[in-house]
Amino acid sequence: MQEWLCERAFRPAAHLVVLALAPLRVPPSAVVLASGTAGLAGAVELARGHLVVAAVLVQLKTVLDNADGQLARLTNRVSLLGRYLDSEVDLLVNAALLAAIGWYAAAPLAALAGFVALTAVLSLNFNLERLYRAAPESAPDVRGVTAVLQRAYALAYGWQDALVERFIERRLREVSDEARAAYHDRMTVTVFANLGMSTQLATFGLCVAFGHPLAFIWLVIAELAVAVMLILRRETLVREVALAGQPGGIA
Repeated sequence: MQEWLCERAFRPAAHLVVLALAPLRVPPSAVVLASGTAGLAGAVELARGHLVVAAVLVQLKTVLDNADGQLARLTNRVSLLGRYLDSEVDLLVNAALLAAIGWYAAAPLAALAGFVALTAVLSLNFNLERLYRAAPESAPDVRGVTAVLQRAYALAYGWQDALVERFIERRLREVSDEARAAYHDRMTVTVFANLGMSTQLATFGLCVAFGHPLAFIWLVIAELAVAVMLILRRETLVREVALAGQPGGIA
């Protein structure tokens, strides 16, 4: 499944950046750090009340965020270091952006709720698509800076990945192929795929540019509510398979 806005807008823009950077031998990790710098600068500008500048910087962050992976693949420099660095820079930027909203709007509790909701939605976005593709995460033995980043990833995201994976594993244990297909239904995966980082930050930019940064918080909380409804819908679909008499269905 694809994130529509990312594929139609941000990836093509990022590709132009990659074509410019590849001949210069710029390391992908430098692009990750540039992406993070743009995002943090956007948070600072938002806190200062420069809303349009903040919105533009956040979109620059998204373009660079899409460019680092493309650059790594094009130059054959894909690495665990880059993957962990990218994930943790994204988390730092998200925290800074939500904190900036809390500062600008004098609403720290709303900002905290928005950060929790955004993190949960993005975690579900990543894990449900990963499990739909039947690609469980591995944890290879690494050392040095990569090991430090791996441990940081485990603290920030690892428990979320494990929680989702264990829940689905238990839920689908000994079920029929029909029940499993019903659980991983296309509509649910498509909706979650389009709640990815690029779409979130594009929405953030629009809310900020139009002078209503708090609106982003309410939107992401609404997204979390939609996510819960989609998960409950999955349960209904699987039960319908069981009631239809499918062998191995969940009662």
